[in-house]
Amino acid sequence: MNKQTFDVLGFQEILEDISEFAKTSKGKESIKSIQPQQNKRKIEGMLEEVKEAIEILKISSSIPIHTLDEMEFLINQAKKGMHIRADQFMYVLSFLQHCLKLKQFMKDKSYVAPHVSLYAESIGDLSDVEAKINGAIRHGQVDDHASSSLAYLRRQLSILLDKLKEKSKQIVKSKRYSSMLQETVVSERNGRFALAVKREFRNKIQGTVLDTSASGATLFIEPIELQAIQGEIELMKISEEQEVERILYELTAGLLTNEQMILIAIDTFHHYDVLFAKAAYSRKIEASIPLLNEDYFLELKEARHPMLGAKAVPLSITFGEHHRALVITGPNTGGKTVTLKTVGLLTLMAQSGLPIPAASGSSIAIFQNVYLDIGDGQSIEQNLSTFSSRLVNIIEILRATNDRSLVLLDELGSGTDPGEGMALAIVILEQLFLKGATIFATTHYSEMKEFADKKDGFLNATMEFDVESLQPTYRLLFGQSGKSQAFAIAMKLGLHPKLIEKAHQITYKKAAPFESTIDHAQLKLPYYDKQISINKYARKTAKKTQTKPVILQLDQGDHVIITETAESGIVYKGPDANGEYIIQIKNEKKAINHKRLKLNIKRDELYPPDYDFNIIFKSKEYRKINKKQQKRHVENLWLDSED
Repeated sequence: MNKQTFDVLGFQEILEDISEFAKTSKGKESIKSIQPQQNKRKIEGMLEEVKEAIEILKISSSIPIHTLDEMEFLINQAKKGMHIRADQFMYVLSFLQHCLKLKQFMKDKSYVAPHVSLYAESIGDLSDVEAKINGAIRHGQVDDHASSSLAYLRRQLSILLDKLKEKSKQIVKSKRYSSMLQETVVSERNGRFALAVKREFRNKIQGTVLDTSASGATLFIEPIELQAIQGEIELMKISEEQEVERILYELTAGLLTNEQMILIAIDTFHHYDVLFAKAAYSRKIEASIPLLNEDYFLELKEARHPMLGAKAVPLSITFGEHHRALVITGPNTGGKTVTLKTVGLLTLMAQSGLPIPAASGSSIAIFQNVYLDIGDGQSIEQNLSTFSSRLVNIIEILRATNDRSLVLLDELGSGTDPGEGMALAIVILEQLFLKGATIFATTHYSEMKEFADKKDGFLNATMEFDVESLQPTYRLLFGQSGKSQAFAIAMKLGLHPKLIEKAHQITYKKAAPFESTIDHAQLKLPYYDKQISINKYARKTAKKTQTKPVILQLDQGDHVIITETAESGIVYKGPDANGEYIIQIKNEKKAINHKRLKLNIKRDELYPPDYDFNIIFKSKEYRKINKKQQKRHVENLWLDSED
């Protein structure tokens, strides 16, 4: 199955639509990379799971599936020796809680989904890990009671901070400093307490300058009286940070101890995410689970192309039991191409484990490959015409196809001379059939319809067209070969039946009584009559054209010019009843109508009266044998005409 098949049939778009129902980015990517399978048992297992998932969604559409990307990132980070941050453990807690929720959700669904519900049971008991994290983390921070050491350190830190604040207030209120301060409020700079001192009193206060105001008039000084307490606080903070880090490493190690169970849980969430996305999409398009067969038999009951939605006209097909090639005819916009795409797309969907938008009981064959040639494949880069590009594609299909291939061909042989295109189309169809492929082909060629009627294993079908409404019904009728309906449409729209009869005679080489289908009096109406009436000038012109044409008189040996090509030649024979002359051009004799000839030089101006024109028109070998036979009869010597 190649990318072109996926793109033309719209399979990749279907996967994109399904991925919109997935909750995790990992699930979305997995859905977009789905490939058709060939193992019947595996596909049936996949379809059965989707069927069970649909039943679960009918009970509850709220599946407790958790996002996965960050969890995988955190596990990888831990394996590299880095601890998980306290705020990240909130995500871990949420994931672990969803593991329990998922198990509880699936516990009572076994009666409708015995297989799907079992996946949740593969998730191990992670309650101990969850309890330890819960006991250590609160609101994205390591809790005071995560360890006795941390509780002690934070109590001591709180006492020191209170002591520092009290000492700061005393300094601010003291008479010694009050006149030197810009304000009687203790400021905090980089976690340290400082006094707002007027610049001119800098040398009056012992301490460290931590900052200055924007104007430079105020200095923020940490007085020496506070530095001892500040030092104790810094040491206490370092001890606290070390204890927090130790706790986080311990929690991270506990998580890694259960890595295998967590990875299984991640895989379970991922599988459920993909599965329920398929189920949700299937419910949206009202899909059903198809039967599968390996006998290349197709039965679609009221199938619809999923991208057409409510506009799709149901398509029913039963094919493959007695035939392997279906030739579909009918008018343009009648649904031939949609039929091909529906068959191809639903085959890909079924082989990918996806329910199809068709009635229950539909059966899909399993193919090794689906090949197609649909639409305009013109290649500007390779300077190939539409016909050439499509032919390159068909040649590749001929090379690769086998008896396990489904081949879809739209308007095979179009884009070139109709006669040659038709012949190529028949030969290609026959060769694909000989290679064992299952074939669906559309055509306008009547010869292909006749070929399919006579050839064993081929079946004709046509897209129904309602002549009364001038609209296609999009229904596929088997065992019939349709027409383009051009004559019927022209008749319905009011083209004079005499003109239609002439067109029918040209096309089918036999008369058809279109005129008799309309009342004679109606044909006298101006609407019809003016279509075939001609004026005085036209009648006069027609009369002239009916007189016997004057044929240009030429003699053997006259030098002439072929007007269309400007080639020169010599008259050999003619004219016949149709005004055709045999002209010798560069040692080759061609039949050319007198209308395309122009006299250049008369033979009398080129040759003497008794000139032997055999010298020009006959070969040397011919003249030699002729001369011998004129003298006497020669055994076993024959003179072949060179006319």
